[in-house]
Amino acid sequence: MRRIPNYDLYGESARPPWYDAFNFEWIPERSRPNDWHIAAHRHDALLQILYIRGGQGHVVIESGKHTFAPPCLVLLPAQTVHAFEFSPQIDGLVVTVVQHALEKLVKTVAPGALSTLQRAAMIPVKGPDASVSMLMPLFALLEQEFRSTSRGRGAAGMALLVALVVHVARLSDLAAAPSHAGIDRRGTLLRRFRELIDAHFREHRPVEFYAERLGVTAAQLARVCREELGISTTAVVNAHLIREAQRELVYSNLSVKQIAHEMGFADSAYFSRYFRKQTSQTPGEFRESAHRELMPGQS
Repeated sequence: MRRIPNYDLYGESARPPWYDAFNFEWIPERSRPNDWHIAAHRHDALLQILYIRGGQGHVVIESGKHTFAPPCLVLLPAQTVHAFEFSPQIDGLVVTVVQHALEKLVKTVAPGALSTLQRAAMIPVKGPDASVSMLMPLFALLEQEFRSTSRGRGAAGMALLVALVVHVARLSDLAAAPSHAGIDRRGTLLRRFRELIDAHFREHRPVEFYAERLGVTAAQLARVCREELGISTTAVVNAHLIREAQRELVYSNLSVKQIAHEMGFADSAYFSRYFRKQTSQTPGEFRESAHRELMPGQS
Protein backbone atom coordinates (compact mmCIF):
# COMPACT_ATOMS: atom_id res chain seq x y z
CA MET A 1 0.00 0.00 0.00
CA ARG A 2 1.30 3.46 -0.91
CA ARG A 3 2.03 5.67 2.05
CA ILE A 4 2.76 9.37 2.13
CA PRO A 5 6.48 9.66 3.00
CA ASN A 6 7.26 11.38 6.28
CA TYR A 7 10.42 13.45 5.89
CA ASP A 8 12.47 15.83 7.96
CA LEU A 9 13.48 17.83 4.89
CA TYR A 10 12.39 16.43 1.52
CA GLY A 11 14.33 13.30 0.68
CA GLU A 12 15.81 12.93 4.16
CA SER A 13 14.47 10.43 6.67
CA ALA A 14 12.46 11.95 9.49
CA ARG A 15 14.60 12.82 12.48
CA PRO A 16 13.38 13.50 16.00
CA PRO A 17 11.34 16.74 16.10
CA TRP A 18 13.82 18.44 18.42
CA TYR A 19 16.86 17.87 16.16
CA ASP A 20 17.41 21.42 14.82
CA ALA A 21 15.73 24.73 15.60
CA PHE A 22 15.27 25.85 12.00
CA ASN A 23 16.54 25.47 8.43
CA PHE A 24 16.86 28.00 5.60
CA GLU A 25 17.37 27.27 1.94
CA TRP A 26 16.62 28.67 -1.48
CA ILE A 27 14.07 26.59 -3.37
CA PRO A 28 16.38 25.61 -6.28
CA GLU A 29 18.83 23.97 -3.84
CA ARG A 30 16.49 21.02 -3.35
CA SER A 31 14.14 21.23 -6.32
CA ARG A 32 16.74 21.42 -9.12
CA PRO A 33 18.25 17.97 -8.31
CA ASN A 34 14.68 16.61 -8.25
CA ASP A 35 13.88 18.00 -11.72
CA TRP A 36 11.77 20.77 -10.12
CA HIS A 37 9.25 18.24 -8.81
CA ILE A 38 8.75 17.50 -5.11
CA ALA A 39 6.48 14.48 -4.67
CA ALA A 40 3.70 14.30 -2.09
CA HIS A 41 5.04 13.98 1.44
CA ARG A 42 4.55 15.33 4.94
CA HIS A 43 6.65 16.44 7.91
CA ASP A 44 5.69 14.97 11.26
CA ALA A 45 6.70 17.96 13.40
CA LEU A 46 7.93 20.66 11.04
CA LEU A 47 6.28 23.86 9.83
CA GLN A 48 7.41 25.28 6.49
CA ILE A 49 7.08 28.89 5.31
CA LEU A 50 7.81 29.52 1.64
CA TYR A 51 8.26 32.94 0.09
CA ILE A 52 7.74 32.85 -3.68
CA ARG A 53 9.15 36.03 -5.27
CA GLY A 54 8.93 35.04 -8.93
CA GLY A 55 8.64 32.21 -11.43
CA GLN A 56 5.84 29.72 -11.94
CA GLY A 57 4.60 26.59 -10.25
CA HIS A 58 2.00 25.22 -7.91
CA VAL A 59 1.58 23.52 -4.57
CA VAL A 60 -0.79 20.65 -3.82
CA ILE A 61 -2.09 20.95 -0.25
CA GLU A 62 -3.72 17.70 0.86
CA SER A 63 -5.50 17.22 -2.51
CA GLY A 64 -6.16 20.81 -3.61
CA LYS A 65 -3.93 22.38 -6.28
CA HIS A 66 -2.95 26.05 -5.86
CA THR A 67 -1.02 27.98 -8.51
CA PHE A 68 1.59 30.43 -7.29
CA ALA A 69 0.79 34.12 -7.76
CA PRO A 70 4.09 35.81 -6.85
CA PRO A 71 4.88 37.43 -4.61
CA CYS A 72 3.16 35.16 -2.11
CA LEU A 73 3.74 33.15 1.04
CA VAL A 74 2.85 29.49 1.47
CA LEU A 75 2.33 28.10 4.98
CA LEU A 76 2.47 24.34 5.53
CA PRO A 77 1.89 23.22 9.13
CA ALA A 78 3.22 19.92 10.44
CA GLN A 79 1.46 16.80 9.09
CA THR A 80 0.09 18.64 6.03
CA VAL A 81 0.46 16.45 2.94
CA HIS A 82 1.93 18.59 0.17
CA ALA A 83 3.73 18.45 -3.18
CA PHE A 84 5.32 21.01 -5.49
CA GLU A 85 5.94 21.68 -9.16
CA PHE A 86 8.37 24.53 -9.87
CA SER A 87 9.53 26.16 -13.07
CA PRO A 88 13.33 26.41 -13.54
CA GLN A 89 12.88 30.18 -13.18
CA ILE A 90 11.46 29.89 -9.67
CA ASP A 91 12.73 32.56 -7.28
CA GLY A 92 11.94 31.77 -3.70
CA LEU A 93 13.04 30.41 -0.36
CA VAL A 94 11.79 28.10 2.34
CA VAL A 95 12.22 28.25 6.11
CA THR A 96 11.60 25.07 8.09
CA VAL A 97 11.11 25.12 11.86
CA VAL A 98 9.99 22.76 14.61
CA GLN A 99 6.34 23.77 14.90
CA HIS A 100 5.85 22.93 18.57
CA ALA A 101 8.84 25.04 19.61
CA LEU A 102 7.77 28.06 17.55
CA GLU A 103 4.15 27.78 18.73
CA LYS A 104 5.24 27.89 22.37
CA LEU A 105 7.10 31.16 21.77
CA VAL A 106 4.31 32.73 19.71
CA LYS A 107 1.71 31.71 22.29
CA THR A 108 3.69 33.59 24.94
CA VAL A 109 4.55 36.82 23.12
CA ALA A 110 2.08 37.07 20.22
CA PRO A 111 -0.92 34.82 20.94
CA GLY A 112 -3.06 36.59 18.36
CA ALA A 113 -0.80 35.26 15.62
CA LEU A 114 -0.92 31.64 16.79
CA SER A 115 -3.76 30.56 14.50
CA THR A 116 -1.71 31.62 11.47
CA LEU A 117 0.70 28.76 12.16
CA GLN A 118 -2.03 26.17 12.43
CA ARG A 119 -3.61 26.16 8.99
CA ALA A 120 -2.26 25.69 5.49
CA ALA A 121 -2.50 28.84 3.44
CA MET A 122 -1.34 30.79 0.41
CA ILE A 123 -1.09 34.48 1.32
CA PRO A 124 -0.57 37.28 -1.21
CA VAL A 125 2.27 39.69 -0.46
CA LYS A 126 0.81 42.90 -1.85
CA GLY A 127 -0.32 46.32 -0.79
CA PRO A 128 1.09 49.24 1.18
CA ASP A 129 1.29 47.43 4.52
CA ALA A 130 4.69 47.77 6.20
CA SER A 131 4.83 44.00 6.63
CA VAL A 132 5.46 43.65 2.88
CA SER A 133 8.70 45.62 3.10
CA MET A 134 9.76 43.75 6.25
CA LEU A 135 9.71 40.25 4.78
CA MET A 136 13.00 40.15 2.85
CA PRO A 137 15.03 41.86 5.58
CA LEU A 138 13.74 39.26 8.05
CA PHE A 139 14.45 36.38 5.68
CA ALA A 140 17.94 37.78 5.03
CA LEU A 141 18.66 37.89 8.75
CA LEU A 142 17.32 34.34 9.14
CA GLU A 143 19.66 33.12 6.42
CA GLN A 144 22.56 34.91 8.09
CA GLU A 145 21.84 33.24 11.44
CA PHE A 146 21.31 29.84 9.83
CA ARG A 147 24.69 29.95 8.08
CA SER A 148 26.43 31.41 11.12
CA THR A 149 28.45 29.42 13.63
CA SER A 150 28.12 32.11 16.28
CA ARG A 151 26.88 31.38 19.77
CA GLY A 152 23.13 31.68 20.17
CA ARG A 153 22.31 31.29 16.47
CA GLY A 154 19.31 29.10 17.31
CA ALA A 155 17.92 31.59 19.82
CA ALA A 156 18.44 34.51 17.44
CA GLY A 157 16.80 32.56 14.64
CA MET A 158 13.75 31.74 16.75
CA ALA A 159 13.39 35.40 17.76
CA LEU A 160 13.44 36.40 14.10
CA LEU A 161 10.89 33.70 13.31
CA VAL A 162 8.49 35.11 15.91
CA ALA A 163 8.80 38.52 14.25
CA LEU A 164 8.23 36.89 10.87
CA VAL A 165 5.07 35.15 12.10
CA VAL A 166 3.67 38.48 13.33
CA HIS A 167 4.16 40.03 9.88
CA VAL A 168 2.75 36.97 8.13
CA ALA A 169 -0.33 37.16 10.38
CA ARG A 170 -0.81 40.81 9.44
CA LEU A 171 -0.61 39.97 5.74
CA SER A 172 -3.06 37.13 6.28
CA ASP A 173 -5.50 39.57 7.90
CA LEU A 174 -5.22 41.83 4.86
CA ALA A 175 -5.96 39.06 2.38
CA ALA A 176 -9.29 39.37 0.64
CA ALA A 177 -10.37 35.87 1.65
CA PRO A 178 -9.60 33.67 4.66
CA SER A 179 -6.13 32.25 4.26
CA HIS A 180 -7.42 28.71 4.19
CA ALA A 181 -10.02 29.38 1.46
CA GLY A 182 -9.73 27.15 -1.58
CA ILE A 183 -8.41 24.09 0.22
CA ASP A 184 -10.87 21.42 -0.76
CA ARG A 185 -13.38 19.64 1.42
CA ARG A 186 -11.10 16.66 2.01
CA GLY A 187 -8.33 18.88 3.30
CA THR A 188 -10.79 20.71 5.53
CA LEU A 189 -12.19 17.41 6.80
CA LEU A 190 -8.70 16.18 7.72
CA ARG A 191 -7.88 19.44 9.48
CA ARG A 192 -11.11 19.25 11.51
CA PHE A 193 -10.42 15.58 12.26
CA ARG A 194 -6.99 16.47 13.67
CA GLU A 195 -8.52 19.24 15.78
CA LEU A 196 -11.02 16.77 17.25
CA ILE A 197 -8.27 14.25 17.93
CA ASP A 198 -6.29 16.92 19.75
CA ALA A 199 -9.30 17.65 21.96
CA HIS A 200 -10.32 14.04 22.67
CA PHE A 201 -7.37 11.65 22.18
CA ARG A 202 -6.97 11.11 25.93
CA GLU A 203 -10.52 9.74 26.04
CA HIS A 204 -9.68 6.87 23.64
CA ARG A 205 -12.85 7.39 21.63
CA PRO A 206 -13.84 5.01 18.81
CA VAL A 207 -13.60 6.11 15.19
CA GLU A 208 -17.39 6.48 15.06
CA PHE A 209 -17.20 9.24 17.69
CA TYR A 210 -15.05 11.39 15.40
CA ALA A 211 -17.03 10.58 12.26
CA GLU A 212 -20.30 11.58 13.91
CA ARG A 213 -18.94 14.97 14.93
CA LEU A 214 -17.52 15.53 11.47
CA GLY A 215 -20.87 14.77 9.87
CA VAL A 216 -19.63 11.80 7.86
CA THR A 217 -19.79 8.03 8.23
CA ALA A 218 -16.89 6.07 9.65
CA ALA A 219 -16.42 4.48 6.22
CA GLN A 220 -16.21 7.89 4.53
CA LEU A 221 -13.65 9.12 7.05
CA ALA A 222 -11.63 5.93 6.63
CA ARG A 223 -11.63 6.32 2.85
CA VAL A 224 -10.36 9.91 3.04
CA CYS A 225 -7.58 8.90 5.44
CA ARG A 226 -6.56 5.98 3.25
CA GLU A 227 -6.62 7.93 -0.01
CA GLU A 228 -5.06 11.15 1.27
CA LEU A 229 -2.72 9.98 4.05
CA GLY A 230 -2.17 6.34 3.15
CA ILE A 231 -3.08 5.13 6.64
CA SER A 232 -6.20 4.10 8.54
CA THR A 233 -8.33 6.37 10.70
CA THR A 234 -7.15 4.52 13.79
CA ALA A 235 -3.53 5.01 12.74
CA VAL A 236 -4.08 8.77 12.53
CA VAL A 237 -5.40 8.78 16.11
CA ASN A 238 -2.58 6.53 17.32
CA ALA A 239 0.04 8.74 15.68
CA HIS A 240 -1.29 11.80 17.49
CA LEU A 241 -1.34 10.06 20.87
CA ILE A 242 2.18 8.71 20.41
CA ARG A 243 3.47 12.11 19.35
CA GLU A 244 2.02 13.72 22.50
CA ALA A 245 3.49 10.95 24.65
CA GLN A 246 6.89 11.46 23.01
CA ARG A 247 6.78 15.17 23.75
CA GLU A 248 6.06 14.45 27.41
CA LEU A 249 8.88 11.90 27.55
CA VAL A 250 11.34 14.36 26.05
CA TYR A 251 10.32 17.68 27.55
CA SER A 252 8.90 16.77 30.97
CA ASN A 253 10.22 15.09 34.10
CA LEU A 254 7.06 13.04 34.57
CA SER A 255 7.47 9.34 35.19
CA VAL A 256 6.24 6.83 32.62
CA LYS A 257 3.36 6.02 34.97
CA GLN A 258 2.40 9.70 35.18
CA ILE A 259 2.61 10.12 31.42
CA ALA A 260 0.46 7.03 30.94
CA HIS A 261 -2.16 8.65 33.16
CA GLU A 262 -1.86 11.93 31.21
CA MET A 263 -2.47 10.00 27.99
CA GLY A 264 -5.62 8.39 29.41
CA PHE A 265 -4.21 4.96 30.33
CA ALA A 266 -5.20 3.54 33.72
CA ASP A 267 -2.56 0.79 33.41
CA SER A 268 1.00 2.00 32.81
CA ALA A 269 2.10 -1.49 31.77
CA TYR A 270 -0.52 -1.50 29.02
CA PHE A 271 0.64 1.99 27.96
CA SER A 272 4.22 0.71 27.69
CA ARG A 273 3.11 -2.22 25.53
CA TYR A 274 1.04 0.11 23.35
CA PHE A 275 3.94 2.55 22.99
CA ARG A 276 6.35 -0.24 22.05
CA LYS A 277 3.93 -1.64 19.48
CA GLN A 278 3.69 1.76 17.81
CA THR A 279 7.37 2.77 17.99
CA SER A 280 9.38 -0.46 18.51
CA GLN A 281 10.78 1.09 21.71
CA THR A 282 9.63 1.16 25.31
CA PRO A 283 8.91 4.62 26.74
CA GLY A 284 12.11 4.41 28.77
CA GLU A 285 14.21 3.46 25.75
CA PHE A 286 12.71 6.30 23.75
CA ARG A 287 13.37 8.85 26.51
CA GLU A 288 16.97 7.71 26.87
CA SER A 289 17.68 7.87 23.14
CA ALA A 290 15.98 11.26 22.84
CA HIS A 291 18.02 12.69 25.68
CA ARG A 292 21.19 11.39 24.05
CA GLU A 293 20.22 13.37 20.93
CA LEU A 294 19.50 16.47 22.99
CA MET A 295 22.45 16.29 25.36
CA PRO A 296 25.23 14.18 23.85
CA GLY A 297 27.73 13.09 26.45
CA GLN A 298 25.42 13.93 29.37
CA SER A 299 23.24 10.82 29.44
